[in-house]
Amino acid sequence: MSLPQKNLLVNETSPYLLQHKDNPVHWRPWSSAALKEAQELDRPILLSVGYAACHWCHVMAHECFEDEEVAEVMNRLFVNIKVDREERPDIDQIYMTSLQAMGDQGGWPLTMFITPQGKAFWGGTYFSKEPKFGRPGFIEVLNAIHAAWNEQRNTLVESAEALSAHVQNVLAPVKEAPENQQPVLHAMATKIANTMDPKLGGMKGAPKFPNVPFLNLLWLDWLEHGTTENRDHVLTTLRKMLSGGIYDHVGGGLSRYSTDEEWLVPHFEKMLYDNAQLILLCCQAFGETGDPLFRVRIEETIKWLQNEMWLATGGFASSLDADSEGEEGKFYVWTEEEVRKVLGGDADLLLQTYQLSKPAAWEGGPILNRSANPDLADHHQEHELRHLLDKLATARTSRIRPGCDDKVLVDWNGLAITALAEAGRMFERQDWIEVAQSAYNFIQSSMRDGRLPHSIRGTAVLFPGLSSDYATMIRASISLYQATGVQEYISQAEAWVKVLDYWHSDEKEEGFYLTAVDSYDVPIRIRGDIDEAIPSSTSQLIDAFTKLSLITGDDALYNRTLKMAAAASSRVETLLYGQVGVVTTAAIAQKPRKLMIHDADGALLAEANRVIDPRRVDIRIGTEPSPAEKATNITIDRSKNAAWLCVGQSCLPPISDPAELRKALR
Repeated sequence: MSLPQKNLLVNETSPYLLQHKDNPVHWRPWSSAALKEAQELDRPILLSVGYAACHWCHVMAHECFEDEEVAEVMNRLFVNIKVDREERPDIDQIYMTSLQAMGDQGGWPLTMFITPQGKAFWGGTYFSKEPKFGRPGFIEVLNAIHAAWNEQRNTLVESAEALSAHVQNVLAPVKEAPENQQPVLHAMATKIANTMDPKLGGMKGAPKFPNVPFLNLLWLDWLEHGTTENRDHVLTTLRKMLSGGIYDHVGGGLSRYSTDEEWLVPHFEKMLYDNAQLILLCCQAFGETGDPLFRVRIEETIKWLQNEMWLATGGFASSLDADSEGEEGKFYVWTEEEVRKVLGGDADLLLQTYQLSKPAAWEGGPILNRSANPDLADHHQEHELRHLLDKLATARTSRIRPGCDDKVLVDWNGLAITALAEAGRMFERQDWIEVAQSAYNFIQSSMRDGRLPHSIRGTAVLFPGLSSDYATMIRASISLYQATGVQEYISQAEAWVKVLDYWHSDEKEEGFYLTAVDSYDVPIRIRGDIDEAIPSSTSQLIDAFTKLSLITGDDALYNRTLKMAAAASSRVETLLYGQVGVVTTAAIAQKPRKLMIHDADGALLAEANRVIDPRRVDIRIGTEPSPAEKATNITIDRSKNAAWLCVGQSCLPPISDPAELRKALR
């Protein structure tokens, strides 16, 4: 029996899907029932994937999906399925990989035509109703696909089968891990460094993204091999972003990317994951340089998280839209007249440091930035400037705000919890640690039968969770343990490892699938090896397991992690630059560091907290021998304060002087 011939999104909880609930298109959410309908009607599926903060998704929706003429053709010729890529990254990754295999760069909205069996045969991204940019109009595309399906079906099905096999090989390859793998960290870092812009930061050219997997790898190569040029690539990228228009100097927080090579004109959507990762990178940069710019931006971004992303029901929202009042960036831009109206005679003081820039290619209003004056002034002047920016922030509250995607994604919240906990211990901000604990407790309370969901919105909870949800929450547990010394966080992390084993483990126990074994509506069960804006699920699991094994002294878990890292590394060649996260965390797993601290007065612990090292986990030694202590096979004299820094199984002599510890950690 076919589904009702009407739009079926009204009962969904995703803000993105609800944006489309009144379209004349007969949308279905992704489900086994929708796939079955396509098979019964013998029609191809038109799959549209996007997310709530996506500007071009809004444009295509207005031009095509809200249009009666376009909708009539879609409803007559196709089964139409709408997917929120943030709710279903497993589905998105399959079809984005399919599009890229066809030679398209990819992006959102993702528009794919697939067989009733769920296999892609053609696709694209944004289409307008009318012919534009040398591309046919959407109705013309729809009719051409329909004609090809009727006249060349066998050819299309054969092509879809071959493409599906290719996607399977990319996203879930089966390879034997070589016994003696050679380290590839430095070689990969050299290749990535050659793509970086030494003056402007980021990768050469435009657009510019804060490519965190690349930055993480360059930073690790600096730590491991002393490549100061790679450290400087990261520091330059951060400084340019944090002074440019991509950063919201009025309200805090980083936009998704810059449309130009100078980090000036942002695509104004703000994502939780970008800002969580920014905080952690800035912590590492501040520990290395002491540059107050990084501390100030951490403070501002965390304030923005608390003010604009924290939900009354608990947890952090996913994103803020790029658009308001149908115009991209309207909430964020300022004319000089508007600035002077708010600040009066003090406007000149602000505009001596900040610029209002409006490049010729940008159709919106001027963008506030301080690219010409990136270095912070003295404390008094910066305090005065912050006071003026706060006045603009207050004035901005009268504007119509961009929409907020208020679903709580577990993996993105895990990133935010880790960032807040690490920043909290670094800067001795107990209030930040408490926010991290609140978010953690909210996620923990959403579990059923010990399993995590992937998305939470009000009373609607989307199960089952993905391996990425467990990866980031295990890592969050470790960060909160380091910030508080509370052992229960480690116990919960160990419990999540067992859940992963049961529901996500692969056949050879060499890793995990992104989706659980009871996710019955996925056409391909993928690994989760591919980095996107955040490191891949596989890479995050390697990192989390490495650190957890050090804290617990679990040699079996560590040996298993090495096996997982080796298996994942053998698959890197499938998509080299898309699996930088695996290269990074596999290198960490080979030479992890742990710092065991017995510290009654807190001086050693405070020193350790000031140096955030992605290779290191910090373990507090109490009155009883800990698992980590037993695993290292050293005897700790509990009558003295001391710290033991271990690389692998080799430990330095105990360090009692905070200055000596600082030197050892750096």
